[in-house]
Amino acid sequence: MMNFSQLDYQWFQTINHLAALYPFFNPLMAFFANNLDYIFYAGVIVYWFTRTQENRRMVYHALLSAALALGTNGLIGAIYHRDRPFVHHHVIQLISHEPSASFPSNHAAASFAIAMSIWLWRRKDGWFWFALAAAISFSRIWSGVHYPTDIVGGVILGSLCAIVIGKMMHSWGAFKKLSEFLIHFYENLEHKVWKT
Repeated sequence: MMNFSQLDYQWFQTINHLAALYPFFNPLMAFFANNLDYIFYAGVIVYWFTRTQENRRMVYHALLSAALALGTNGLIGAIYHRDRPFVHHHVIQLISHEPSASFPSNHAAASFAIAMSIWLWRRKDGWFWFALAAAISFSRIWSGVHYPTDIVGGVILGSLCAIVIGKMMHSWGAFKKLSEFLIHFYENLEHKVWKT
């Protein structure tokens, strides 16, 4: 009977081997794995500069959630260093990557933190961002740089961070006041800059 680590590797092999079975998808998967996160950056900028109060709060929520997820990922990676698949196994590697900690996936954590944050404010928009986050996450396995459980760990962590920050923004008075103060402080500066 296989242990969990062996099962995880088997799942990785199954997905990564798709790169050999369907090579015409490889350029797309490599693009998703390396560049699709730039759409998240663009989306955050567009939402922010629509300059509605709801969008400003949503973007603030998303950025805090992503920062918390990435910070937590860094701590986990420092305590528990898991090598990437290509370090110990023969893989089909579509993108270059340094042999840094594999678990949890930074890409999955950050993209799902932002997607969950947007979903908590705007359900219809959120599904689109979840689809993009899923595409990024799946492509990281296909491209040979993450195990499936790295992705699952990142998805759970990023989503939980967004939920926690959302609860704090809506329920914790001191945090809510600080959030409103920071957004208002930025808007005052923005108004002065744009006015000149």
